[in-house]
Amino acid sequence: MDNLNNYLIVSAVLFSIGTIGVLTRKNAIVMFMCIELMLNAVNLTFVAFSRHLGNLDGQIFVFFIMTVAAAEAAVGLAMFIAFFNNRESIDIDDANLMKW
Repeated sequence: MDNLNNYLIVSAVLFSIGTIGVLTRKNAIVMFMCIELMLNAVNLTFVAFSRHLGNLDGQIFVFFIMTVAAAEAAVGLAMFIAFFNNRESIDIDDANLMKW
């Protein structure tokens, strides 16, 4: 039980760092990295509970979360490149100025 608590504490710290980063930063790439950090914290929680309970359900969820995160990274970076080509900045405050 002690190992599970350690993993959950590390996961909570990682998730908190990611949340603070998303709320305080204005750079889109840094915010994107903080969201990925939050996803990895959730993955760590799933794996810890999966190992503690002795089944593979949590590890299967991690596989799907990693697949979605990879697709999110590809689409997000493509959007950042398009945004940078249009505005020559990646500041979130400039995002509301875009006209589609």
